[in-house]
Amino acid sequence: MSSTEINTDRGGAKTQRQLEKEKRREQLLASAGRLFSDRGFASVSLDEIGAEVGVTGQAIYRHFESKQDMLGALIGQAGYNLLLSGRAIETDNPDTYERLQQLVELQTDFALTSPDIIRVQDRDLAVVEERQQREIRRTQREYIDIWVRAMGDVHPEETAEQRLVRAHALFGLINSTGHSFRGLAKRQQTGNFLAYLKRMLPQMAMESIYAAPK
Repeated sequence: MSSTEINTDRGGAKTQRQLEKEKRREQLLASAGRLFSDRGFASVSLDEIGAEVGVTGQAIYRHFESKQDMLGALIGQAGYNLLLSGRAIETDNPDTYERLQQLVELQTDFALTSPDIIRVQDRDLAVVEERQQREIRRTQREYIDIWVRAMGDVHPEETAEQRLVRAHALFGLINSTGHSFRGLAKRQQTGNFLAYLKRMLPQMAMESIYAAPK
């Protein structure tokens, strides 16, 4: 094997150049996420995104077809990663409570580590090219369906539509609270408040899942 090749878990090999290209792509997506979140998609140029990672705007075309394509990749990749993790949780946890607990922890971790993506998705998803939008929304529906199925074991008397409302209410609780208060933890430059959110949000979410209307 060449010294520039590295084994992967999938049985293949990637060259050092390929690994570096993937790393640069992830850096560009992270940069785009921060800038899109702070200023909005329309107000950010490719040159500004590239400057954050030390490349020109033109160099971004080696990784993405356009700024619009980059936005779709940013939102789509996050949703796909959540879906993969959600599927694994569903498969590996026959116990309903444990499955829901892990789903809640997954969503909480995403909300606290990726607030930029949540904000960009809420504000700029409509800008994404239509084909990518359809794929993103399909992925999101599949992820939500995992939650709806899990909550069916807790509330078998409810319809799928009612459990769907529960799921969206949970996402609102976790995502909006994580986004609103993560900034406070950052300004305080302490991990104490972030640690509090990591404990408090899952507890509140689990209690709301099991709550039954009177």
